[in-house]
Amino acid sequence: MLSLRIAFRFLRSNPAQTALITCGMAVAVSIQVFVGLLIGSLQSSLVDSTVGNSPQVTISSNTKVPSIFAWDSIIDTARRSNLISAASPVAAGSAITVSNEKNIPLLLKGVHIEEADRIYRLKEAVYQGNLYVGSRDVMIGRELAAEIKAGVGDKLTVVLPDGTETIFSISGLYDLGSAAVNKTWVIANLRTVQQLLGLPGRITSIEMSVPDVFNADSVAAQLKNELNDSNLRIENWKDQNQELLGALRSQGISSTIIQVVIIFSVIIAISSVLAITVLQKSRQIGILKAMGIRDLSASLIFIYEGLLLGLAGSLLGIALGLGLLYAFDAFTGTPGTGNTIKIKIDYGFVLISWGIALAASTLAGFFAARRSLKLNPIDVIREG
Repeated sequence: MLSLRIAFRFLRSNPAQTALITCGMAVAVSIQVFVGLLIGSLQSSLVDSTVGNSPQVTISSNTKVPSIFAWDSIIDTARRSNLISAASPVAAGSAITVSNEKNIPLLLKGVHIEEADRIYRLKEAVYQGNLYVGSRDVMIGRELAAEIKAGVGDKLTVVLPDGTETIFSISGLYDLGSAAVNKTWVIANLRTVQQLLGLPGRITSIEMSVPDVFNADSVAAQLKNELNDSNLRIENWKDQNQELLGALRSQGISSTIIQVVIIFSVIIAISSVLAITVLQKSRQIGILKAMGIRDLSASLIFIYEGLLLGLAGSLLGIALGLGLLYAFDAFTGTPGTGNTIKIKIDYGFVLISWGIALAASTLAGFFAARRSLKLNPIDVIREG
């Protein structure tokens, strides 16, 4: 097309100006991509470390009796609904162990190890020993093991509130990333804990994970309708972590504000440059109009210029933004532990950023094109 070829020639006629606006746009887009992906990765890492390896929906008793009957049918109903990704029955109760004449409070937690692993990622958390709890085996956390100076194969004496003492063998040590959990949880076999706590055939709660953690509240509401049992209390992590949700929303809002400001700066910058180009090339535009080029074709020249600048600047900016992100990941990681923020490349966000930048630069070209429509070829040629 003639307009496109002329747009190329106009851009090539002033390479320094073209390179400057392209680099300026690339820097703006790179900041947008870097900040957006970094905040997204931070949110993902934060949610993953606090919610991802813990139950997002919990069912417990809503009566004076702190236990659940017929829990297997409840789990079957929840699984048939296809709302959850894992469900683990739990029988838990308070206990203590004595070390150096000091009572150490514990939470004796009986689980089906396979289901609990799908929620707590125990395979990843166990750093010594095996992911196994037999009828007289337990797994304890890093902080508790350090406090009582115990390891795999050692014995652990657990004392229940009624004074019953039970000796377990430590089959594994875990680290779930929470000092409070690591110091108190003693993970044991479900049936063993049911017998010790006097809960034959009963449990204290059902812990569940869902495919999308941010849909936990809607999943909990749907399960409540499915189960239709007022004796059950169904809770979700969002209702229990309002401060965390507030922080995530604030991060998201700040990211959006930054990106909107960047887009406006891109529009203003390219519009200004193309407006100057209209003045610089007004004589050429006047001659072209005098030769018969239509107003629409003349205005398309500047729209194409905005499109070409946007295409080059956005692609360069995305490459630069991803490079900054990988550099951040490389230079902020610590040897042995890696980076606390797990970088996640959201290609959908990258594609949207590219599209918005391209649309913004084309819109900037449209503003310049409107100015070109006002040029009268006779006046322009006469005035030079």
